[in-house]
Amino acid sequence: MLQLNKTPNPAGSVLVIYTGGTLGMVYDRQSGQLMPFDFSQVIDRVPEIQRLDFDISLITLEPILDSSDMKPAVWVRLAQLIYDHYDAFDSFVILHGTDTMAYTASALSFMFENLGKPVILTGAQLPIGVARTDARENLLTALEIAADRQDGRPVVPEVCLYFNSLLLRGNRAKKQESVHFNAFHSENYPHLAMAGVRIEYNRPFIARQAVGQPFGIQTAVDDRVAILKLFPGITPAVVKAILSIPGLRGIVLETFGAGNAPTDPWFAEALSETIGRGVVIVNVSQCEGGRVTQGQYQTSTRLQQIGVVSGADMTTEAAITKLMVLLGQFPYPGTVAQQLGVSLRGELSS
Repeated sequence: MLQLNKTPNPAGSVLVIYTGGTLGMVYDRQSGQLMPFDFSQVIDRVPEIQRLDFDISLITLEPILDSSDMKPAVWVRLAQLIYDHYDAFDSFVILHGTDTMAYTASALSFMFENLGKPVILTGAQLPIGVARTDARENLLTALEIAADRQDGRPVVPEVCLYFNSLLLRGNRAKKQESVHFNAFHSENYPHLAMAGVRIEYNRPFIARQAVGQPFGIQTAVDDRVAILKLFPGITPAVVKAILSIPGLRGIVLETFGAGNAPTDPWFAEALSETIGRGVVIVNVSQCEGGRVTQGQYQTSTRLQQIGVVSGADMTTEAAITKLMVLLGQFPYPGTVAQQLGVSLRGELSS
């Protein structure tokens, strides 16, 4: 562990966990390619860190990863790191590649139990070694939000994602852009803060701090899941190929609009047979805004009748990671299905 900033009378302490991603890259002049740099030298790139009034420490997760290589095993390592250092630090910032950041934020939100401290994920669209980089602002503001307290308590005691002036609930965020700085949005839940000249918090929508219960982590994550995205003309062969994956325990079904699916008899029969084998199926919409309302239209009534769980307004990222964590926690499909329909970490609206 490396000390990045030490102050005489610290206002708090933040542990930064660096996993990789564009934020930690610099251009290699010889090859013209992006290369990871030794993140322990981040002070050379962002000297403003030393002007913050709280202590900052750094752990680099080895090996550093492109976020496309993110896996449940890495989520477990991150959760364990935070658990091991939970009492020693007031808050945590995870530096992460943007492509799978929303998945990691969602997964951690479900893996943490009785979280009472901020866990902020951030990254960048441009490397920290580029003059126009967004990395500096994202990093510095994520640190400030993580360390912010009111009346001795953290302002945002939940898993969040900070990017381009917006703080979002982690399990409500989706990546929307690959070329602009506004990479993330949250269509179905208001932002938790906006950083301008001042950081303005949207306090009614921030989770309350867990008090009186011990912090814990759920590290059993079952990856025997799949996402089945519907499209016009999808064939029985495609659907059955996914539904018949050996050992499959859960499926996120991405449907049209408010949860609608083809009315062909073979489709409902295939899903019904799969549910009968103990596989849990949760229905989420392909639309980024709105929600699944099974039974609103005839095309979704049959799904409700055969036992497909409504994912309401959950994102696909939240649904798949929640499914993994629940399947790791509970052996019975009925219990998993019941918990999927309950808002555990503010991931769905009632």
